[in-house]
Amino acid sequence: MSLNHKPQLEKIEPAFGSSFTYRTYLPGTNGGKKNFWHYHPEIELVYVNGGYGKRQIGSHISYFRNGDLILIGSNLPHCGFTDSITQHKCETVIQLKPEFLGIDFFNIAEMRGIRNLFERSKKGIVFHGNTKRKVGKDLENLTEISHFERLIGLLNILKDLDKTDNYTILNAHGFILETAVQDNNRINIIFNFVKEEFQRPITLDEISEKVSMTNPAFCRYFKKITGKTFTTFVNEYRLTHAAKLLHEEQMSITEVSFESGFNNFSHFNKQFKIFTGKSPSTYRKELRFMVI
Repeated sequence: MSLNHKPQLEKIEPAFGSSFTYRTYLPGTNGGKKNFWHYHPEIELVYVNGGYGKRQIGSHISYFRNGDLILIGSNLPHCGFTDSITQHKCETVIQLKPEFLGIDFFNIAEMRGIRNLFERSKKGIVFHGNTKRKVGKDLENLTEISHFERLIGLLNILKDLDKTDNYTILNAHGFILETAVQDNNRINIIFNFVKEEFQRPITLDEISEKVSMTNPAFCRYFKKITGKTFTTFVNEYRLTHAAKLLHEEQMSITEVSFESGFNNFSHFNKQFKIFTGKSPSTYRKELRFMVI
C-alpha cells in the first residue's frame, strides 16, 4: 500500500443468514485480512490460538506470547496480529456492528453489562489467563453450528468477557478520533509510515509533511489523539520490535538494537529497561519460563 494513499475504510459483509461475520484462518492463509493499519465501524473479537506476535491497536504497541484474545472497538485503528512466522495454530475473528441486533437491543436492562463492554472496547482490551483460554476455546467451538446457535454462543461469550476482571485496557489514557473519517485517514498514514520506516531516523519535518501539517500542529494533533508524543510512539514501536526479535531470532543483543532502529546501544539498553522493567539479556532469559 502506498504510504501517501489514504487508507480505505474496510467494508465487512456478514454471510447470508447471519448478522455478524465469523471467520477462521489457518497459518499461511490470509483470506483478505489487513496486515497494515486500518479501521472499520465493526467491533472485532480476535483469538489467536498459540504463537507470538505484535499487538498494534490505537497508539498501543506490545508483544504477545502463547496466543492472544483481543476486543477492538469501532473505528479503532489496528494492524493484523498474525503472519507466516507467528507459529499459531489458528486465528478466529468475529466482527459485528454495535447495533447488529437492532438499535435498542443493548439498551435493555439485561444487556447493560455487554453495552459497557462495548464502551470499554473503544480503547482496546486484551484478556489474560483462564479467560483467554476458555473464551478462545468457546470461539473455536462456534465453527460447526447453526447461525442461531452461533448467535447465542456469541452472546454468552460477550457476557463472560463482561464478567471477567482478567483483562487490560490497552489505550488506558485514551485514543480520541473526533472526526472519524478525516482523523482515521490521517492517523493511519502516520502509523503505516512508522511501521515501514521505524528502523531509520524519522524526522518531525518528514512525518509532518506526510499529513500536510506544520510541525507544531502535528505535535499537538498527535498528542491529542494518542495521549503520547510522536517520539514516544516511535520508540515504543522499536522496543516492541526488539522484544519480538529477542524471542524469535538468534542474534546478539547488539544486533537486535540496530535492527530495531537504535543507533546507540547504551541508549537502547536504558530505554528497554524503562519499557519492560528488565534489561534485554534478562528479558531474553526469562522468556522461556513465561506463560501468559
